[in-house]
Amino acid sequence: MTAPTTRVIIPAAGSGTRLGLDQPKAFVDLGGSTILEHCVAGVRDWSVDVEIVVVVPADLVERAAELVPSAIVVAGGAHRSESVRAGLAISGDADIVLVHDAARPLTPPAVFRRVRDAVLSGHRAVVPGLPVADTLKRVDNDGRVLDTVDREPLRAVQTPQGFAREALAAAHADDAGLATDDAGLVERIGIDVHVVVGDPLAFKITTPWDLRVARDLVAERLRVANTRPESSSDGGVFSQGVRS
Repeated sequence: MTAPTTRVIIPAAGSGTRLGLDQPKAFVDLGGSTILEHCVAGVRDWSVDVEIVVVVPADLVERAAELVPSAIVVAGGAHRSESVRAGLAISGDADIVLVHDAARPLTPPAVFRRVRDAVLSGHRAVVPGLPVADTLKRVDNDGRVLDTVDREPLRAVQTPQGFAREALAAAHADDAGLATDDAGLVERIGIDVHVVVGDPLAFKITTPWDLRVARDLVAERLRVANTRPESSSDGGVFSQGVRS
């Protein structure tokens, strides 16, 4: 019996506007390599064999292909859901598809493993998530607190999000809008979504503060790796030479 095949789609067309930069977020420097390079290296730390599809703006396809030669690079659309569909279009032979934000370059290999294993176990849609730490208030348009939300059943969802390919394809075929979350599309067509444990390192780089934290983390791990290279096993994002 042939083992199920997996493909990772990385939408990497985020504008970087909230970072206050004039280039797409995936091409921003993070410790000497781009966020995109770190992201792909992190996937490779989990699996050297999995096929990776990176989706970028059309005018950056050549540059991305040079940065991550081990990945397939295709042009995406103006919105995230369009980019995921572009990746799906060349993923027809995959049994399992993981969709992973390029802006989460520090995601540990264990998160990829947990998500894929959960799909292999029979769940058609899987997301990693963490308990919500902050107190949540529901407010009206005037800023008046209406009530306090029970955070116990809530989870802050991360990526990679994993799917049986047919489930994700069906969800995107039914999508008439511009979704920011693939699991939300799958929910919309009646497919249950399962949650596995995420990781704080899988945070998304969205603001200048996030970028500063990511750069500090990479700098510290690189410092440790340079001091004790034989003990560097934290992941490709923290290893020397992240080009993939």
